[in-house]
Amino acid sequence: MSRDVTSSLLTLPVELIYRILDNLDDFTFLCSTRNVCQRLNYITDAYHRYQIITTINLADNKIHDQGIAYLTAALKNNTTLTTLNLQCNSIEDQGAKYLTDILLNNTTLTALDFCANEIQDNGAKYLAAALRNNSTLTILNLGRNQIGTSGAQYLAAGLKQNKTLRILDLSENGIESQGAVYLADSLTNNNALTTLNLSENSIGDQGAQHLAHALTNNKTLTILNLECNEISGLGAQHLGNALTSNTALTSIDLGHNEIGNRGAQHLGNALINNTTLISFVLRLNEIEDEGVENLAFALRNNRTLTTLDLCNNRIGDNGAQHLANTLINNTVIDYPSAALYAL
Repeated sequence: MSRDVTSSLLTLPVELIYRILDNLDDFTFLCSTRNVCQRLNYITDAYHRYQIITTINLADNKIHDQGIAYLTAALKNNTTLTTLNLQCNSIEDQGAKYLTDILLNNTTLTALDFCANEIQDNGAKYLAAALRNNSTLTILNLGRNQIGTSGAQYLAAGLKQNKTLRILDLSENGIESQGAVYLADSLTNNNALTTLNLSENSIGDQGAQHLAHALTNNKTLTILNLECNEISGLGAQHLGNALTSNTALTSIDLGHNEIGNRGAQHLGNALINNTTLISFVLRLNEIEDEGVENLAFALRNNRTLTTLDLCNNRIGDNGAQHLANTLINNTVIDYPSAALYAL
């Protein structure tokens, strides 16, 4: 900002500066008015928008790392912001580092959305360091970035020490099977996370096996999304074994995998004994009449499942008959939804 502009800010009436601030969007207000001069800092500190701002939505813009530097400098002493949405920008690892510096000291931010940026493993490393010490963040969305296996390892280490994060989205990050192994290990020690989205990460049967092992001991995770992960009947077998004894999960999404009839059989056996699962997504899994027969048999005894999604499988008339016979006696599952999802 030029010397002339700074000089005018030293003399302009406060009421006139407030009128100027009233016409600025949140990003411009925060990034262009803080730390210009001491007088303007005092004025913005007393400005009503700065005192009450709790949510900033900057999604679908063209913000790069330098823009994040401006933003974090403005938010350094903020004590009101709870939600920051930065999805669909061009933020890279350095931008993640800038925000990490804020998370290490901020005591109010509870939700941070980084979805669809360009964050890689180093950015995940910075965020993991923040997770070790931050005690307020409850929602972190890193979906559709590029953290890879190494990034998953860093975040897993951070999760082992974090006590407050409840929802973590790591979908479409190229985590693969080894990354899932690291995250599964963290779940055996983490007692805070309730929702984990690992969809579209190619974790395969090996990743599913390690996650299943973690589920046998984890008591807090209630929602798990493993959609589109190249999981076959073998991986479904491991998950089925875990669901037999798990008493925390209420929703699991295994859609768009390759579990087939074999996987459906193992998952059906699990449903006979499971007492907590409410929603089960098995769409696009190559399940045929034989597989749905096992699931239908399980539903005769299951008293908690209310939603079963079997759409886009290979279920024919015989499979539909098995489901129909079960629904006659099942008083828990949502009949219209079950019938619709199976078609």
